[in-house]
Amino acid sequence: MKNITVILISLLTFGLSAQNMKTYTYAIKGKDTLKLDVFTPENIKKTDTLPVLLWMHGGGFSGSHRAFSDDNKLVKYAAKEQNYIGVSIDYRLLRKGTTTGFGCDCTKDEKLETFKQASIDYLDAAKFLVERAEMFQIDTTKIIAGGSSAGAEGSLNAVFMKEYFVDDKEAYENVRFAGVFSCAGAVVDASYITEENAVPSVLFHGTEDQLVPFDSAPHHYCEPTRDGYIILDGSNVIAQKLSELETSFYFNIVKGARHEIATIPFADLDNVFHFFRQTVIDNEVIQTKIIKTKEP
Repeated sequence: MKNITVILISLLTFGLSAQNMKTYTYAIKGKDTLKLDVFTPENIKKTDTLPVLLWMHGGGFSGSHRAFSDDNKLVKYAAKEQNYIGVSIDYRLLRKGTTTGFGCDCTKDEKLETFKQASIDYLDAAKFLVERAEMFQIDTTKIIAGGSSAGAEGSLNAVFMKEYFVDDKEAYENVRFAGVFSCAGAVVDASYITEENAVPSVLFHGTEDQLVPFDSAPHHYCEPTRDGYIILDGSNVIAQKLSELETSFYFNIVKGARHEIATIPFADLDNVFHFFRQTVIDNEVIQTKIIKTKEP
């Protein structure tokens, strides 16, 4: 009888400690079962509908996972400290185990297909949440799209290049994004950013990023003769486009920094969420550019 009692107490304790996070399968695609972790604030009320941070991890489309320590810490922070629903997602790692990776030996067509499918996975995760808005207690008009490195590319392309990448646009007609949080990301073509899809955006990027260009430049700085040569528009181009459209942005430039700026900027998160509170919640128009120099 003692053993049974101990087991029951252990299960109850585990259930209490895990009460603010639940994992769901949002899609099954071939051999990939795609899941998302949903974190809710402890003090959420039954009548609450909260904004969402929908986060996509980095890893070069070949590694990492939704529960990586930094990504997990971010969505927990969003729920605990900012009263958001924090969501971290899986997506198909299409370059995992490939001989060409995602560098200059990976062809332009393969790169475009990878961007496309990552964007579609991201949109499918968003659609899963929107269709269950009441269950998740989310405000579907206040979904912040975010990611770092490959995840920033996937989420940025989902927000700004849906017209280019998505064939069945009706499938996502109810998916709307209210903001963007990108750490070292880029889009395939910033001309697809329009008045219809421009949203308040937080952009972190190093001027010497050797993988994802800060400005308009080749991905991984591949030479034009290489199979993987493709021009991407980085954060500087995105910010310029948002400026032209009189859309809010909070652009953090680190002069001399490389791809390490893809790391989630935990020291700046209060400022990031304050920006979203001003622009997404209160509808203010704010354009801020912060220029720092990489510490030696």
